This record gives sequence, C-alpha cells and structure tokens, in this order.
Amino acid sequence: MTIYFYSSTDQYAEFSNFSKHGFKLKGKYWPTVEHYFQAQKFPSLPQEERIRTAPTPSKAKQLGRTRSVPLRADWEKVKDNIMREAVLAKFRAHDKLKTLLLGTGSKKLVENAPKDYYWGSGQDGSGKNRLGIILMETREMLRQE
Repeated sequence: MTIYFYSSTDQYAEFSNFSKHGFKLKGKYWPTVEHYFQAQKFPSLPQEERIRTAPTPSKAKQLGRTRSVPLRADWEKVKDNIMREAVLAKFRAHDKLKTLLLGTGSKKLVENAPKDYYWGSGQDGSGKNRLGIILMETREMLRQE
C-alpha cells in the first residue's frame, strides 16, 4: 500500500514541508521544513534570515527561488542532505508526528506533487519522489532510536 500526501487537507498533511511544525537546528528556530530548506541556499547571507523569518512557507519558498542573490555553489550536491536533516529535526521535535510517521509501518510514502519531478511524483508518477524516500529513511532512523 502507498500513502500519498501533498496538500494541507490530505490525511497525512503533516508530512508536507509546509506543515507548521517548527524545530531548532543550527542554533535557530525554523517555523517549517520549507523555511529551513530554502534558507540553506544562502548560508551566512542576509537572505538566509529573511527566509527564516518569512511569514509563511509559501513566502519562504518564493524568497528561496530568487536568483537576485547567488545560490550557494554546491547546492545540487548538498540539497538532499539538507532536506534529510530538516525532516529528521522536525519529526524528532514533535512526538505526535513521530508516532504518525512510525504508524505508517513499511508503506511507501509519496509526495503527490504534480509539478515536482524531483521531490515529488510529478504529474504522471514518473518523478523521483525524493521527499517520500527521505521520509521513509527518517522513519527507519526513528524506529531504530
């Protein structure tokens, strides 16, 4: 069986990077995984703090997509590990979320994002589903803790 998640109205909406489950990482509080992920494109630059303090995850995403500030040179190499650390921090910070994730057993988790062929499944299901894979890896790590 497969569990699909994407929007804030889905049964597993908490698995989305936009879910309002903040956490501490690198000595700062991050309101959502999306805030952390987008901000890490600009470490030690004022843009990082602008994104961290953005009022919504949508605004954080918009600020992270700007190319008026140069993207870190190693972004393509580090983005999966940045997502891993944020997702793990989120689920460690919230017992209810951890229980929800562990409760999915060994089911496949898929971000049903029609426009995202990297983090999600894409329109036709041919996407890489990297977020779903990272959630399944996180689930296994939490199970072993």
